[in-house]
Amino acid sequence: MTMSSELSIWLAEEAKAIATYESGAGIGTATREQIAGMTGLQMMQAIMRGDLPAAPIGKTLDFCLVHLEEGKTIFQGTPLDKHFNPLGTIHGGWTSTLLDSALGCAVHTKMPVGRGYTTAELNVHMVRAITPKVERVRAIAEVLHCGRQLATAQAKLVGPDGTLYAHASCTCLVFEMK
Repeated sequence: MTMSSELSIWLAEEAKAIATYESGAGIGTATREQIAGMTGLQMMQAIMRGDLPAAPIGKTLDFCLVHLEEGKTIFQGTPLDKHFNPLGTIHGGWTSTLLDSALGCAVHTKMPVGRGYTTAELNVHMVRAITPKVERVRAIAEVLHCGRQLATAQAKLVGPDGTLYAHASCTCLVFEMK
């Protein structure tokens, strides 16, 4: 598959996801009543269907969830001029936030009813600058371990041509929601 055909697929998946979010519950935060009795996977599936609002950070930083399954997520980001550092490449904070979102949501899919998580440690390794020529990147994350107190996950950030821009790992604290 050529890079342009892969990018076309990515853009179509992104357009579908954004249309679902915008025509559904929109952007925001679900209430405790809305998520009561849901597992993390059920909650994330409801977001993807547009039944629950998508997190505001995605709209703020121009990325969205495009694929979800238990223990795995794919977020797609649009690197824009407003994400530049002083050198004219994409700021590492944008890359880190995109990766952290994918990693955290992958962990979220493993949460049973009444359990939550928060990122305790995030390790990001930038291996190539994201320049204005890169139209989209994907953060592909998967859970390695999910226990009662800790979860770990890993992710890679790639372009439509397969170029690796960064990779990351996280440790999340798992806890009882109150």
